[in-house]
Amino acid sequence: MFPDGPGGMAFVDYDFQDQNQNWSDSSKAPAANNDDKEIRTSFVSVGLEYMINRDWGFEAELPFAYRDFKTTSAAPGNPITSLEWFSLGDIRLHAVYTGFSPDLSSGLTLGLRLPTGSFSHENAYDDIDRDSEIGSGSTDVLIGGFHRGHLSSQYRLDWFVQAEADLPVLVSGDYRPGFEFDAAAGINYRGFSLGRANISPLAQVLVSERTPDLGNDAAGGANAGNNGENSGYSRILLSPGIEVHLHPVKFYADVEVPVFDHVNGNQLVAPVLFKMSLSYMF
Repeated sequence: MFPDGPGGMAFVDYDFQDQNQNWSDSSKAPAANNDDKEIRTSFVSVGLEYMINRDWGFEAELPFAYRDFKTTSAAPGNPITSLEWFSLGDIRLHAVYTGFSPDLSSGLTLGLRLPTGSFSHENAYDDIDRDSEIGSGSTDVLIGGFHRGHLSSQYRLDWFVQAEADLPVLVSGDYRPGFEFDAAAGINYRGFSLGRANISPLAQVLVSERTPDLGNDAAGGANAGNNGENSGYSRILLSPGIEVHLHPVKFYADVEVPVFDHVNGNQLVAPVLFKMSLSYMF
């Protein structure tokens, strides 16, 4: 979905993850060590990318999420309770600059993540921690960049890298989300076709780093000197995928498999993540 010239692209994304394994440090840990038992989430985002000219453009993304959260309740007897809710997430807005080269192969992004998502959904026993809410409650500065190039003279085998830093600057309540850095590097092959459709398999490595949340409302915060002892992580994922381009429509799908997870305290992780995207060029 890198920009390749003036014009626009509307898209809808679907992402799914089922965080059903308790993890501590770099290995699985007993489920009894974590009051939370499962966080299953479906994300649906609609968005627009529009390049005004070959140098400047903008992106806007409107996310929604449906979450099924199972946790140990503070109700009498401490039963396992299941909570389900649907909410708007945090809207993302980016400005895009691609004026470094004629082919738009390099770009920088600068944007904001707005606190539009709900961060106060609760039941009668306040069983949902701030880090389990769909919205963050914070306004974040987003700084990113990308570059892509060719590995063959026929322009069929390409490589790409991209990264983004997410820095919370304005927060709500006694909770500050951790600083997050996400990066991806991969290759894709554009030599296959089926009729008018161009088919591009790809492989990528995804890396994420997030510092612990801060504040007494962070998971474990009241017992950890205002640091969320059950938040913050490092992870590496391998992600095979495929893109089908039948102009003006593109379809993309991938599977993301963690090969390294390191978490602070006890946290729920997903053994696999799924993503699909449908876009329309105009």
